[in-house]
Amino acid sequence: MDEQIAARLYLVPTPIGNLGDITLRALEVLKAADIILAEDTRTSGKLLKHFDIRKPLESYHIHNEHKSLSRILDRMKEGTVFALVTDAGTPGISDPGFLLVRECIASGYEVCSLPGATAIIPALVNSGLPNDRFVFEGFLPHKKGRKTRIEALAEEHRTMVFYESPYRLIKTLQQLAEVLGPERQACVSRELTKIHEENIRGSLSELLTYYQEHILKGEIVLTVAGK
Repeated sequence: MDEQIAARLYLVPTPIGNLGDITLRALEVLKAADIILAEDTRTSGKLLKHFDIRKPLESYHIHNEHKSLSRILDRMKEGTVFALVTDAGTPGISDPGFLLVRECIASGYEVCSLPGATAIIPALVNSGLPNDRFVFEGFLPHKKGRKTRIEALAEEHRTMVFYESPYRLIKTLQQLAEVLGPERQACVSRELTKIHEENIRGSLSELLTYYQEHILKGEIVLTVAGK
């Protein structure tokens, strides 16, 4: 592998939509790794087939990461090099990865995280909101702790970035408007890098009205101005 440090684990970002966003280095690492750990082997299998990469794929996701750890670490001890990918974006960002990285570091194995695709930065920069300081909130809790989390953001002065499901966006816009005020500026970025990419900007009340009248599909990043 053409790397200055031969790590045992490589975190490899994959495109969030447009396959052209994969980096040359990501392709190099995927071709050189012994085993590719994938959140969904079917999704990653299509990506590897597109780039003609023939490497063993093993499942590594939120439901099996704890029981997979010891087996993976044992194989690292034998010299096996792993590359971790998720369905889209950078491993560890609202996706599996943190636990494996922590345990690799604790065991003394080198970890290398490649730069690459993530939805956070394009959505933030695209929003037109201040981006010199921001906070990434990931997904809000679905039920327990949701109201408390939102209320805790009432005094946040930095721009806030959320991941959201199309099924919960309207509810989120309503709750944010109640706590932060309906005139707070925001941007909904949908299907980033894909053919139907959409960035709708305006106040929380304006966005709420818009999405009550338009069908929502696809992955969503919600960017909200700070206080």
